[in-house]
Amino acid sequence: MIIRSKAPLRLGLAGGGTDITAYYNLYGGYVLNATIDLYAYCSIEPLDNGRIIFQAADINAQEEFDSVSRLERSTLLPLHNGVYNRIVSDYCGGKPLSFKMTTFSDAPAGSGLGSSSTMVVAMVKAFVEWLNLPLGEYDIANLAYCVERLDLGLTGGKQDQYAATFGGFNFMEFFENEKVIVNPLRLKRWIRNELEVSLVLYYTGVSRESSNIINEQIEHAKRGDNKNIEGMHEMKRQAVLMKEALLKGDFKSFSQCLLNGWAAKKNAAASITNSFLNELYNYAMDHGAESAKISGAGGGGFMMIYTNPCNRIKLIRALKNKDGMVLTPSFTEIGTQAWTIYNH
Repeated sequence: MIIRSKAPLRLGLAGGGTDITAYYNLYGGYVLNATIDLYAYCSIEPLDNGRIIFQAADINAQEEFDSVSRLERSTLLPLHNGVYNRIVSDYCGGKPLSFKMTTFSDAPAGSGLGSSSTMVVAMVKAFVEWLNLPLGEYDIANLAYCVERLDLGLTGGKQDQYAATFGGFNFMEFFENEKVIVNPLRLKRWIRNELEVSLVLYYTGVSRESSNIINEQIEHAKRGDNKNIEGMHEMKRQAVLMKEALLKGDFKSFSQCLLNGWAAKKNAAASITNSFLNELYNYAMDHGAESAKISGAGGGGFMMIYTNPCNRIKLIRALKNKDGMVLTPSFTEIGTQAWTIYNH
């Protein structure tokens, strides 16, 4: 028997950064995102030899342990350890499991597409399938959040876990006391198609440690720094305006929201942008882009570029003259999935 799962990565369209606790506990956060056809994958093969094997195939890392109730925190594969410890303590009564887990992702860590949190969701979903756990979408997303942010103490926001679990276009609301509301957007098919053919993803080749940027935002929120807090408020406002623009199919307003959101985001933390990203942004704008932003926390990863579809090929050709990687993703409507193979 083999259990497999996958969870989709996401594009942060607007409001990213208002999903950090220090901000939404005080002001409430709004995020608009959409999942794309890039995934994090997990496979579990149950064993009967009293061993646990973690294998992250995409980064060529492996760890092996005796099957115990609680694993010591790992510096090599902390997410794998964290998910195992939480599942065993909360759902197995402390009884250890024996298995081999293999994971890999379509996007590198630090890509700005929520790859780390999406991987945690895929791992949780695989355990839900294997152990037949009674967990719904909100439960899975919250469990993934607790593993990353509470158990492992990794800095970050909250949108990625919910995007990967629910899938599709979602307008998310974050409030104090860990209240989260996920509002799926019912976009007309032509609107989805138009947005899909208008977007280009460009991987800058610069992976970044999102926690450093988010820590800076957290400090600004705690101190109430006016410029930075106003930037966050504006990002939240643009998320609402972009949601309205998308539902109406108003792409001129969508593009303007992208421009305004990126300008506001740069006020939230100094490390969100740099001379390299500014130069790349200007290059894209000079070669057919109408608006653009860095997906995720900023500082590197993927740049999401909006263009007139008739200029898309021209823009792609120009970007291919740079050192990075060009992607043209499709949107996906389904969140995390799992299945079991019995005759392997």
